Amino acid sequence: MDANASCGLLRHFDQLQDPRMERTRLHRLDDIVAIAIIAVICGAPGWTDVQEYARSQYNWLKTFLHLPNGIPSPDTFAACLR
Repeated sequence: MDANASCGLLRHFDQLQDPRMERTRLHRLDDIVAIAIIAVICGAPGWTDVQEYARSQYNWLKTFLHLPNGIPSPDTFAACLR
């Protein structure tokens, strides 16, 4: 994925409201959503698979995502995207 194209895609998530309490936010919501979408498109059937995919693609994901605290846990994906 071209970094410029991904930035355009990520702009669609700018207006999402984060359901988490401010003090519990270690990962950006737009990073979580982007990783989940990309991983599911690539065949990840569950949250553990999404995390495994993201870990395996970390260097690539880091070229267009912020990932200030690395890759979120499966529980983080589940809690944010239920």
